Amino acid sequence: MSKYKHNGGLTMVEFQTVKAEEVKFGKNNFLEIARKKAVTEEGDNEFISLSRGFYLPDGSKRFKRNIAIPDDPQIREFVSKHIKDM
Repeated sequence: MSKYKHNGGLTMVEFQTVKAEEVKFGKNNFLEIARKKAVTEEGDNEFISLSRGFYLPDGSKRFKRNIAIPDDPQIREFVSKHIKDM
């Protein structure tokens, strides 16, 4: 569970991975695309997470960079179209 401050108070946020796909590249790097859900007492919010990371010697993952994309059909289409066009 992660925490963040909101309007001066402390709100608990639980991040759940709904689905994830991963591709390895280089010596021990990976890219992960995941659908995640941020769950709070007030409700939940789904988003798409793009993460880059690497594997530690014990095989566990270490994330370096991340970007969250709103779960909006127009934004998902925009991102996928322009990635394909690059």
